[in-house]
Amino acid sequence: MSDEKPTTNAPTKSHGRKAIHPSFKPRELMTPTPDLVGVWKARIITLFPTAFPGVLGESLTGKALQEGLWQLETTDLRQFGVGKHRNVDDTPAGGGAGMVLRADVLGEAIEHTMAGVQGNTPLIYLSPRGRPMDQAMMQQLAHADGVTLICGRFEGVDERVIEHYGIQEVSLGDFVMTGGEIAAQALIDATVRLIPGVLGNQASTEEESFSSGLLEHPQYTRPAEWKGRAIPDVLMSGHHGKVAQWRREMSEKLTQDRRPDLWDAHQAKSGD
Repeated sequence: MSDEKPTTNAPTKSHGRKAIHPSFKPRELMTPTPDLVGVWKARIITLFPTAFPGVLGESLTGKALQEGLWQLETTDLRQFGVGKHRNVDDTPAGGGAGMVLRADVLGEAIEHTMAGVQGNTPLIYLSPRGRPMDQAMMQQLAHADGVTLICGRFEGVDERVIEHYGIQEVSLGDFVMTGGEIAAQALIDATVRLIPGVLGNQASTEEESFSSGLLEHPQYTRPAEWKGRAIPDVLMSGHHGKVAQWRREMSEKLTQDRRPDLWDAHQAKSGD
């Protein structure tokens, strides 16, 4: 396999509101969205840049993206591949099935993507062996200046890259996927919705599942009766104190029944 490098690296693709951003690196003459100063930004290193923004471009996250409340930029890993065919992977050292993303290829892509990045911007690799995503993680990321996500493929990435750049490994769950793109979109969605102004009603993020360490209480809306099932009377009473108490009790019951692990953690935290 030849290690001949391509003559140029493709610029990143950005999404969102337009702005002017100086750079020492050549850029396309026209891009959908250059940088916005001080705006939370997700940078994605992926073999499939056209997978983004995907569902993130729809509904409230999509509207917020267009309004410049957050930004999205993709880096095409293939453009950093080696040889005539821009190979990004090779066989595992020591033998074994599958292929592994090369250290030189991924390292160059990381340095290109992170060039000029300042502030608190964690570098994360979406990996099944990583720390499971949870609401506390999303709240931390929402308070950062942004995040850079590496979407793996094949059997993973060369371990030296993870060690050299101090990359955090994060998992969507205890299962294996074909790549990190879906996990990256899930992480971004769960984080972006916590950015002020994205949802429009900040109280909604304070009452939902996991925000208090408990699962969210049941929700109801019109019609008042459906297929013989009525909305609980307490919710129709107009008594805010009783409604709050009912919701709290239901959250506790649901958590005990469905997530005893969360309930035990909640009990330990509250000292009960």
